Amino acid sequence: MYRFHNSKVDTDLFMQLQDLSSVLTENEKTAFEYSFGSYIDIIDNKVTASRMWDTAKEDYKEAGFKSDVFLRTIGSFHYSSTKAMKEYLELVQETDLKKFSSQLFALLEDIRLEEIIKKERPGTKEVFSIRRKYLKHKFENELNSHVTRGLALDELFCLIYLLIQADSPDPSFPRANEAQLHQLEKIKSYLYLVFEAKTTYDIVRICEQIVFPLNSIYQDTIYEYFIFPIGHVEQMEKDNLFDELTRTDELKNDDKEELDEDKNEYMDERFSSWHRENQNSDRKQTFLQFELEVGTKTNIMGGGARETEDADQAMGTIQGSSGQSKNKDYSDVESLDKQESKQGKSGEFEFGEENKDAVKIVKEATNPTNEDINTYKEYRKDIEPLIRKLANTIKKTMEHKKNAPRKDLVYGRLSKKLLPIILDDHPRVFYKKDLESKEFDAVFTLLVDCSASMQGKMEETKRGIVLFHEVLKQFKIPHSIIGFWEDAMEVTENYQPNYFHMIHTYHDSFYQNNGAKIMQLEPQEDNRDGFSIRVMTKDLVARQEKNKFLLVFSDGEPAASGYDQNGIVDTHLAVSEARKQGIEVIGMFLADREIDEAEDLTMKNIYGKERLMIPSVSELPEQFAPLLKKLLLKTI
Repeated sequence: MYRFHNSKVDTDLFMQLQDLSSVLTENEKTAFEYSFGSYIDIIDNKVTASRMWDTAKEDYKEAGFKSDVFLRTIGSFHYSSTKAMKEYLELVQETDLKKFSSQLFALLEDIRLEEIIKKERPGTKEVFSIRRKYLKHKFENELNSHVTRGLALDELFCLIYLLIQADSPDPSFPRANEAQLHQLEKIKSYLYLVFEAKTTYDIVRICEQIVFPLNSIYQDTIYEYFIFPIGHVEQMEKDNLFDELTRTDELKNDDKEELDEDKNEYMDERFSSWHRENQNSDRKQTFLQFELEVGTKTNIMGGGARETEDADQAMGTIQGSSGQSKNKDYSDVESLDKQESKQGKSGEFEFGEENKDAVKIVKEATNPTNEDINTYKEYRKDIEPLIRKLANTIKKTMEHKKNAPRKDLVYGRLSKKLLPIILDDHPRVFYKKDLESKEFDAVFTLLVDCSASMQGKMEETKRGIVLFHEVLKQFKIPHSIIGFWEDAMEVTENYQPNYFHMIHTYHDSFYQNNGAKIMQLEPQEDNRDGFSIRVMTKDLVARQEKNKFLLVFSDGEPAASGYDQNGIVDTHLAVSEARKQGIEVIGMFLADREIDEAEDLTMKNIYGKERLMIPSVSELPEQFAPLLKKLLLKTI
């Protein structure tokens, strides 16, 4: 039975599972997903874990998801026979118990694979122990439910699991129906063979001996606890997934070169072959070998030959690069490694795979109207006490640091006057360098969510933005204010327009009196947070300031076209990437009621500890001021 899930993604756990999937399959393209059941699909390059674990407690949940990944990436990937699976699927097409037969095979094959994995990787034993404990408890509860509802084959499936995983040799099930207990007794001898099974074919034979006798007695199961472990298995040609992933296809054409043997000069020598399909037309090949997919078969022997080029010898010997420098200073000359790493990223999606179709569209702010100017003055007047208080606090802190003693200190730089070490009981022989500048070495970007859900919150949000702008302008700190949204009405299959409303840029933020432009921010449609954060990160990285801050005003999780499943994960990745580049990213959640646990968890999964939860948007200026003060004081 299919159920709808509305769960929040734990981004840390998701990234662990993603890493496990790609590392254990030795394929960086392998993606991890949550799904109805657990399976591996090398055609779609994905591994899934069952949503069944969503309702479990945290300890069980993590172990459950990881055990699903282990079973698919270590077990099914290396030790399951796809040929045996295809034969089994063809056989059970003749029965009316298709769901039961798939579940039974998945269960028994997982038990066989579990033992192999624990032997190969002993560190997984604890994970599988927790898995068995949870599933045993789950099937005990499900058994009672199926008995009450009269779901006979579902009841028998629960009995099968509990019998196999029982702690005693002859467990009793007092609440089960006599008919199902009788059938369990008849198939018990086959079930115990699972512990002796060495191959997938052994599991197939066990399943056949159980399924076909039950076909005339039962209707198919209603519930599905397990699904078939390999996706697109019918398209597999090799006997296991690892071989399938590494196999080499035959040439697409089957013609052969016709030779006149009479005119052919025989030479008893072996030469490397070169084929027109190997032509190095783009000059990007070096000494790599590769497989041919198209071309006429010839009788020339050889391996991995290619067309040569003049630069081969140079490429074989040169290890670095030269460039102009000043006074033997080579700091600005990029190393070969850095250049190669840049080239390696050229084929990737600049703003993340989830945003490959997203397009940045800049919307410039227009000149403010008289109404905008009057509203801005009104907002500024309302929050004037906060602006004045915050500015005075920062000025006093700066003045204190400026007037603080710079010599005769207990720590700092060692002075040349060392006589107090001998004369004084508590010598002070350290000093600090004088402050070079009173200016803030910082830059700020404020991203404002302009999605439709901001309706009713935007006006109060503008008060917080006015506070942000006025304080930074007073201290001549460059900052940008940008509203972002995705236009859902213009979205097509390969086109996702994302608008960036440029209210203020770094260049006009503190010397032009255009604060009233803030009033032009209005709720629009969707929000693709991960894309917007990456775009702004790119701008901030190009700045020369030492301290860089990215603040995000939002009222919930990202929502855009094709962004529902992975929006939180993609935004979390965008935040992590920005922080790795030295940018401090802080998320501010704007609510119009009491914040519930799910909303707090969503913001935690995206921003971690660096988040500010504001229960009432009307309190934004009061809540925002202490944060702004903290960030500014860090830069002094």
